[in-house]
Amino acid sequence: MASTLFRNVIQAQPLFLNSSALLRRKNGVLYCTMKSTSHSHTQTATEEKQQQKSPQKIKVPPQKQMKEVSKIGADYEAVIGIETHVQLSTLTKAFCSCPYSYGAQPNTCICPVCMGLPGALPVLNSKVIECAVKLALALNCRLSFSSKFDRKQYFYPDLPKGYQISQFDIPIATGGSIDLDLPLEFGGGHRRFGITRIHMEEDAGKLMHSGNGSYSQMSNHPSQVDLNRAGVPLLEIVSEPDMRTGIEASEYAAELQRVVRYLGVSNGNMQEGSLRCDVNVSVRPIGQAEFGTKVEIKNLNSFSAINRAIDFEISRQVNLHSQGQQDSIVQETRLWEEGAQKTVTMRKKEGLADYRYFPEPDLPEVVLTKAYMDSVGKSLPELPEAKRRRYEEMGLSMQDVLFLANDIAVADFFDATIQKGADVKLAANWIMGDIAAYLKNEKLSINDIKLVPHELAELIASIKSGTISGKIGKEILFELLAKGGTVKGLIEEKDLVQITDLVDIEKMVDKVIAENPKQLEQYRSGKTKLQGYFAGQVMKASKGKANPGILNKVLVEKLNAKV
Repeated sequence: MASTLFRNVIQAQPLFLNSSALLRRKNGVLYCTMKSTSHSHTQTATEEKQQQKSPQKIKVPPQKQMKEVSKIGADYEAVIGIETHVQLSTLTKAFCSCPYSYGAQPNTCICPVCMGLPGALPVLNSKVIECAVKLALALNCRLSFSSKFDRKQYFYPDLPKGYQISQFDIPIATGGSIDLDLPLEFGGGHRRFGITRIHMEEDAGKLMHSGNGSYSQMSNHPSQVDLNRAGVPLLEIVSEPDMRTGIEASEYAAELQRVVRYLGVSNGNMQEGSLRCDVNVSVRPIGQAEFGTKVEIKNLNSFSAINRAIDFEISRQVNLHSQGQQDSIVQETRLWEEGAQKTVTMRKKEGLADYRYFPEPDLPEVVLTKAYMDSVGKSLPELPEAKRRRYEEMGLSMQDVLFLANDIAVADFFDATIQKGADVKLAANWIMGDIAAYLKNEKLSINDIKLVPHELAELIASIKSGTISGKIGKEILFELLAKGGTVKGLIEEKDLVQITDLVDIEKMVDKVIAENPKQLEQYRSGKTKLQGYFAGQVMKASKGKANPGILNKVLVEKLNAKV
């Protein structure tokens, strides 16, 4: 879109610059410094606070959200579409050889092409086309054998050329769809949403505001421009207006993130701006065919923010409808204020005519062949939807399916484990339980741990065969997660083989009962819960190696034996 908003760069209106902009160096870094006039920018109190500190997020329970939305749904229907920008993980930018590294020092990854200097000509990165074709095929789109680039004219400090290279009337792909499963806590169910188009374009730079966030003429804190991101390749995915709730919209965005990560075309990190969603929301009375006036919402930095912003905007528009003030709903861009949990007006929406599109004269058409499309298609991995259906066929619950397929690294680990012969449900339980808890506590990804799929399969087999107990299995698991090694090696090294000999277990039980006459008397007087106490004492004596099944059977017989 015309301007892209980031977590720490929030503007209510475009900056109006003085007639001159100064390029200066500070600590070896090139900055473009601009001062704004006092009347050109109005800033909300919330924006000022956001620049000084991150707002506290407010968590709304899913059940409360669903109740609020269901009240609205009785008389009105929301119509929601999303424009998603995906930053591609290419080694160089879209039209030059500059690398891009998130977090690099400002203006250290730039060249004359990035800066829009006179005479600098763009050259298309072929990897951008490959990423676009991959995503288009993954989203079931029709690819254009011939597409073109266009210039999208608008003026903003972070856009050095005064236009953005994009695609207008002939995008690289159109007419696709995406399938997803809603989480069980939101009612579950399968959804399919349409994709209108996918097109290639370049990113703009980034504005940096220092000091106290004041943009008045008297301010000593200028705004600065970092052009590192200028020219970074983007794919914009425009959905059909098929979504009706904030839950559906946030899950659509989450599924897109999964798809681009599975494909390897982007890391999809919202906090880095690698995946950004602009949401269009309108409301109409139930039964009305024509759409209401749509409002675009920006500054959505998480999937939960998408959900909450949409639900708020739906409520706002429904309230205006119910009060007979629907004419006050105008086509505009609104910001989501995380601290206040509401949307606020940013600017009136531009129309297509304002951008004055025309074909990019410095770039040729993008021509695709059937052979190229087929070769890219054959390279696609198993996608999230196909993986979920396969896991379902294995007999896993939807809760298991959604967890395992959410992260491609976790899914690959699970697949590799069951390929080694592990029981499907047991493998899922270990990954979703103890392994997931360890990853969360240690703030690691599954690729960071020392445990390998083969050893997890071996661990499951050792417990299932009775070689070790489940308790010992957990001890071995955490050793493998932190230090690596083999299951068999740890069992032998620490003498962890489970005691299954009936005579040995009976001797331990007799000894524990003899040492606890008071507890035995209480048990036989009716306090049968003390059975757990005796079992714990035997397990302690055996160092956790006594077979629980045999132990409990012997214990019950001994405790209930007639004197």
